[in-house]
Amino acid sequence: MWTKLVPATALLAAVTLTGTAHASPTSPVGASPASPLGASPAAPAMPTATGTSPGVPEPVGGERLVRHGMVAPDGVKEPPKTKATSYVIADADTGEVLAAKNPHGRYLPASTLKILTAVTLIPLLDRNRTVRPSSVAVNQEGSAVGLTTKPIYTVDDLFKALLMSSGNDAAMALAEANGGVQKTLHDMNAEARHLQANDTVARTPSGLDEPGQSSSAYDLTLIARAGLANPAFRRYVSTKVAKFPAPKNYYEISNHNKLLWRYQGMIGVKNGWTSKALGSFVGAATRDGHTIIVTIMRHEGYFWEEVAGLLDWGFANRGKVTPVGRLVDPLPAAVPVRERQAAPAPAVSASARPSTSLLGAAAATQDDSSRRTGLLVIGGGLLFGLCWLGFGLWRRRSRL
Repeated sequence: MWTKLVPATALLAAVTLTGTAHASPTSPVGASPASPLGASPAAPAMPTATGTSPGVPEPVGGERLVRHGMVAPDGVKEPPKTKATSYVIADADTGEVLAAKNPHGRYLPASTLKILTAVTLIPLLDRNRTVRPSSVAVNQEGSAVGLTTKPIYTVDDLFKALLMSSGNDAAMALAEANGGVQKTLHDMNAEARHLQANDTVARTPSGLDEPGQSSSAYDLTLIARAGLANPAFRRYVSTKVAKFPAPKNYYEISNHNKLLWRYQGMIGVKNGWTSKALGSFVGAATRDGHTIIVTIMRHEGYFWEEVAGLLDWGFANRGKVTPVGRLVDPLPAAVPVRERQAAPAPAVSASARPSTSLLGAAAATQDDSSRRTGLLVIGGGLLFGLCWLGFGLWRRRSRL
């Protein structure tokens, strides 16, 4: 995957959840901790003895994940060294973050953003639907699976191309099948807010670099965990080779994740690279019925052995150490989609909602108030009419 040459069709402003605190360091993306778009945050309150400011909610994942450097549990050897600027090691089953480095740092995600594209669109598109890619989709820059403008592809084929071959052309074709790039970016950012991946701003469906686009190791781990809960997503990222349609026949595509062939229990997920983002990777593996996720961002070079070492550390220490944070759960599914897409504030819990009796009382009060207002309006009108009539009679007598 190469540096972006084609601009996104739409620039979608991401909305952070009101009352959700972020603590991300200065990053190449340049966004402030409070806003993906770089708005200046309010001055912080003085911290309490526990490190949390009075009246400010705990940062997403826990207050220890605010740190820019290494965050590791006590009493065990730290994870092996890596050239990655940021990483997270997490237990996918429990949601425990076992160790991290600069987990909320916001960086360009490159093709790892495609996992958000997949998590968003898999539930929305019929896998058996036939798609005819446009000339715009076919001519996307960077990594591509080699689409043509012929209607020979199913949505299922395109998801394989997206997650196995990192096809930017497949990402655009899927966005078109979902109603266009602008709608897809809206849906992706809404899904990020739903997952509480609040460091993430999608500007392209492919991950090609675009100003304002960002994610974090913590967010990509959240998104990957959500994807692994979907059997279709899991099938796509774990497939090593597959046949792909061509105008006259088929050809074979291969998964870019080298650890599928090298690491015991590797499930998959996604790698990415651009000259600006550098190397990024999200990987998940299962051993003895337990799954560990490792996410790295901004790695300067060849990272496969380093990721394998981080996975080994995760398996060796899961269930034995005090976690340094947690992967938060998505917002309640009961929140209507249109509200999630706007996401002006956190969802109101059931305990905070007014009871039926209170709502009924409020309605009755409103009815009484409306009746009183109506009587006042009518009475005022009659009084004004009588005054006007009296004024008219007085003028008539004056003239006489």
